[in-house]
Amino acid sequence: MHFCSRLILALHLALPALAASATTSNEEEDLALIYGDKSSISIATGKPLSLRRAPAVASVITAEDIRAQGFTDFDQVMEIIPGMHVSRAAIAYFPAYVMRGIGGGGVTNPHILVLQNGIPMTTAYTGDKGQMLWRSISVENISRIEVIRGPGSALYGADAFSGVINIITKTADEIPGTYVGAGLGSENTRDAWVLHSGQWGVFKVAAYLRAGTTDGQKEIISADAQSRNDTLFGTKASLAPGHVNTGNKPVDANLELAYGNWRWRSSLLARDSIGTGAGVSSALDPVGTGATERLTSDLSWSEPVFARDWALGSTLSYMYYTEKSSLQLLPPGARLPTGVFPNGMIGGPSRWERQFRASAFASYTGWADHQLRLGLGHDDVNLYRTQTIKNFLLSPAGIPIPTGSVMDYSTIQPHILPTRRQNDYVYVQDEWNLATDWTMTAGVRHDRYSDFGGTSNPRLALVWDASHSLTAKLLYGRAFRAPAFNESNGLNPVANGNPNLKPERIATSELALAWQANKDVLLNLNVFRYNMQDIIRAVPNNVPGTGATFFNTGNQSGHGLEAELNWDVHKDLKLIANYSYQHSLDETSQLDAGYAPHHHLYARADWQINKTWSLTPQLNWVADRKRAAGDNRPPVADYTSLDLSLRTQRGRGNWEFSATVRNLFNADIREPSLAPGLAIPNDLPVAPRTIYLQAVYKL
Repeated sequence: MHFCSRLILALHLALPALAASATTSNEEEDLALIYGDKSSISIATGKPLSLRRAPAVASVITAEDIRAQGFTDFDQVMEIIPGMHVSRAAIAYFPAYVMRGIGGGGVTNPHILVLQNGIPMTTAYTGDKGQMLWRSISVENISRIEVIRGPGSALYGADAFSGVINIITKTADEIPGTYVGAGLGSENTRDAWVLHSGQWGVFKVAAYLRAGTTDGQKEIISADAQSRNDTLFGTKASLAPGHVNTGNKPVDANLELAYGNWRWRSSLLARDSIGTGAGVSSALDPVGTGATERLTSDLSWSEPVFARDWALGSTLSYMYYTEKSSLQLLPPGARLPTGVFPNGMIGGPSRWERQFRASAFASYTGWADHQLRLGLGHDDVNLYRTQTIKNFLLSPAGIPIPTGSVMDYSTIQPHILPTRRQNDYVYVQDEWNLATDWTMTAGVRHDRYSDFGGTSNPRLALVWDASHSLTAKLLYGRAFRAPAFNESNGLNPVANGNPNLKPERIATSELALAWQANKDVLLNLNVFRYNMQDIIRAVPNNVPGTGATFFNTGNQSGHGLEAELNWDVHKDLKLIANYSYQHSLDETSQLDAGYAPHHHLYARADWQINKTWSLTPQLNWVADRKRAAGDNRPPVADYTSLDLSLRTQRGRGNWEFSATVRNLFNADIREPSLAPGLAIPNDLPVAPRTIYLQAVYKL
């Protein structure tokens, strides 16, 4: 079928997975009312469960949480999740989510699966959420964010490795009318948005549109990769000291139509004039830019009472993703052993991909004390077009040779050829109330990939309601990460792809306790241990100076704990805090895996000053980040930052105002740069104090 025809079909017939909604027992509802356990989560099993009884270590962030702290960007929200730290990569200052010590130090971030309304947002080339795309992700249209800390492949398959994030957008029922908002802040940040719900014939409509621009932070890089080249080759080409390039122009749009059991959603994320951060080659690049788009469309159907004891649902979805760039890899005047680049070394890798996903599930409750869930699906991921524009060729050793003018080398020396991957999967899950106050959840999913074969991933969870105030969980799960296309099929001699790669694997054991000390105090504690195998890394080739190739090599093990406090001190004051500790070991070197914080403390107070105003201070402490093996620099500096948000209360008139200050005391916050060549020796500086003002009006 022609692409346009398939696109039209996807836009009008497609769908995200909607879990069957199963009602909780009267006993559980009564306990929720008594002990205040009002949060629920769906991604742990595919159906709503109270958070404390879900067979997973999980977190839920609601729209009210986002509003209370004045969050304007999705990455700000992620930093409050226990066990997670948002780091940065030199390339475009890409936000890397480090969960439990997994994912630090890389330029890609493929170990956490990001879903939107249950549908994977994974881009095929890097296997993550998109290096150029994922910045300035808006939050006004988010209803809630559900996070599993730990493996999720038994339900969600590939890349649900160290965690799963599900972003749930607002429905028409959650938007009472029409809101317009505008914001102004530091770094020449400006944006405006509109959020609307209404009725169009028989359809409930929810719509969202936001556009903005920002120059981004301008912190100084004192030395970069070209500084080192200047020392080696006697040149003076480096642009360091110089500021990072982090501006962009975002556009977000969402549209949802709902009718009965049917729901159609479409969304657009577009980013233009994207800055290159500290440079794609860790050399400052003030002129290079990128542009990216992600279009999604899905249509879902679910019937909670299809027949006696049966619930059914189905999914068809489509995603289009493109990433285009024109990059200055090295500045004008740069010299390499192969020659001089008078206009700088220029590269422009671009990619286009489309993804079709179809799935269905059935839930059966007719077997006493059991709830069975069966599912199957098919994914078709196609990197159907690539382009490579540059002013150099790579030698067999991976050394750039100047060619003069910028040309299209897509057919001569592409960075990757078009690549396609298909996957068929099936899963089964049983929730068994094996005794009073005891529930066991067991499940397994099998995936069969067209390129690397099959993998099966089980999980087992035992949940015990020891008393009305104490719940204990014992959890075990296995998960996998599929090789990204650049790892399996890349053609760059600096880091060649390897079509024989196997998926990375992880096995995780967890013990969790939830204690409702009284109606105002909730304490959560969990400990975990994991072992990673077949880690995919670029390994130098046997012949010195001939680049590297990706291989499955090395293991990593880790352990840690996460503690949480929720305390309603007074009707006008609520305290929220969490502390995380982790230690990860590279089993090859027997040294710390590096880059991830061993200690992370987050604390927040929600204070209702009076009927009109509320104040929310937030503290973030990140400490004890070691270097990886071979990097002899001192540990990455600790930091403590304080944020403040002041806002008026919605519902008193049509206007709402807020003011947020990030990094109030201007702490020197740095994220670790990578060790090879010590390209950026003094790490990556993060934004100083910033201010953001917002006004919202209800029409």
